[in-house]
Amino acid sequence: MYQYTDFDRRFVHQRAAQFRDQLERNLAGTLGEDEFRALRLQNGWYIQRHAPMARIAVPYGELSSRQLRQLGRIAREFDRGYAHFTTRQNCQYNWIPLERAADVMELLADVDMHGIQTSGNCIRNITSDALAGVAPDEYVDPRPYCELMRQWSSLHPEFAFLPRKFKIAVTGSAEDRAATYWHDIGLHLHKNAAGEIGFRVLAGGGMGRTPIPAALMREFLPWQQILVFIEAIVRVYNRYGRRDNMYKARIKILVKAEGQRFVDQVEKEFDAILNRDVDGDAQIIPQAEFDRVAAGFKPPPGVAAHASSGDGAPADPPAAYRRWLERNVHGHQLAGYRAVTLSLKRAGLAPGDATDVQMEAAADLAERYSGSEARVTHDQNLLLPWVREADLYALWQAARDATFATPNIGLLTDMIACPGGDFCGLANARSIPLAAQITERYADLDELYDIGDIDLHISGCINSCGHHHSGHIGILGVDKDGKEWYQVSLAGTDGSVLSGGMGKGQVVAGKVIGPSFAADEVADVIEAVIETYRGERTAANEHFIDTVKRVGLEPFKSAANAVRRSTAKTAEAA
Repeated sequence: MYQYTDFDRRFVHQRAAQFRDQLERNLAGTLGEDEFRALRLQNGWYIQRHAPMARIAVPYGELSSRQLRQLGRIAREFDRGYAHFTTRQNCQYNWIPLERAADVMELLADVDMHGIQTSGNCIRNITSDALAGVAPDEYVDPRPYCELMRQWSSLHPEFAFLPRKFKIAVTGSAEDRAATYWHDIGLHLHKNAAGEIGFRVLAGGGMGRTPIPAALMREFLPWQQILVFIEAIVRVYNRYGRRDNMYKARIKILVKAEGQRFVDQVEKEFDAILNRDVDGDAQIIPQAEFDRVAAGFKPPPGVAAHASSGDGAPADPPAAYRRWLERNVHGHQLAGYRAVTLSLKRAGLAPGDATDVQMEAAADLAERYSGSEARVTHDQNLLLPWVREADLYALWQAARDATFATPNIGLLTDMIACPGGDFCGLANARSIPLAAQITERYADLDELYDIGDIDLHISGCINSCGHHHSGHIGILGVDKDGKEWYQVSLAGTDGSVLSGGMGKGQVVAGKVIGPSFAADEVADVIEAVIETYRGERTAANEHFIDTVKRVGLEPFKSAANAVRRSTAKTAEAA
């Protein structure tokens, strides 16, 4: 992991002290609410439906065990005993009183964390693949590049007040586990025919009211120039992005409207930055600076490739362990190692939530089995990236005791969901109760395994924090006359191998299958859709998304509408 320098640490502590002064003046009445609002948002503090919400940055998803423990402590001492991990690899708290916010900022600074640029119309937290640096299909480790982008973009004076928020995702693998096509800028590290490292650059992706996959800007850009090219993209957006309509202010609207003219303007700006670089002003990354940053991303002490000596399991291990191996354990670049997902998806727990006890337990597991390092995944789980094969059985036992061993990764109940109307002031409907209903209905692991790989995503409003557009099944909460209703969409994809793979044109938004459904109908609708798939698939190993693509939406739409007709008849009879 990247280690903060003395400058980094001084900076975040000074920022925390600055925020304390701002907060105290606000509480004393000498700093008005309007003036304070901008200052708290710049540090990740929102006012939500019931209480303040704090969003903590976890750059490209990496956490040390020390940081995990501190997040657990904050949940226990300042919140209601839990926190929420998001699709963008952040950590959120929903119940911290604003008058205690400065204390939290200081505790975060003590472990090299903060909430800077987790809100506002600026470049947000840089995200990446949770398997970065260990994935077997990786061409280039994206983490050093992410860190360079983080340092460059943090508090960039030119990009502090963009037309709207701006999100960047980076991957260096064949499979796009970072969902780069759904970001304002998506970056794919790869190598050209000469073996040189560079970026495939995408821009203009996003969900919300108008879901649009990102468009190709450059097939290959030398890595040294990536900050300059990002600067060119953001400058053009800052100059021409719409500020008169917040619903049309994201870069995706500009890219879609301008097409090739946007690409040409970026290239013109890129050339202008390079051509006026007479004093080294252009942010060309020097090899020495890259090497300095990259040195922080070596494997933890004691981690080195070695011959496998088995997984430590008995000759006839339990079926639950075998299923865990199949679903929660992943390949690794280093011989003798595996990456392991700690599932945050089980009955009684909202997707992405972790209690203070769980965060302490995850920190323990990271220290014992993963070089004191963990990751936050795009799918709202935690991951241990440095697990020895010989420790797998022992880790499974410990993870099971800590409630992390549900063997459902990639299955229906490993769903993505935003906090929804239970917390968010923007939400039209709740997400968490739906997630709970579906989880309870599909509690039988045999049934889940028969259904197979499927992505279910739930958003409480059109802002799409639950990424419903990219779900094989997407659920969107909408408001109808003050009541909660839900649209169901099918066949969304995010660029993963299951969805067609990176760069294969398989990144699409799901299609809505008819009018919205009442809250008490949604679980029945999902069951009807799943049963239609099971009836239509050509073989037990045909994935849900492949069946939907093959037979089309009509059979699923008919099954979903049958639920509405049945509900209407029942209500009429009553």
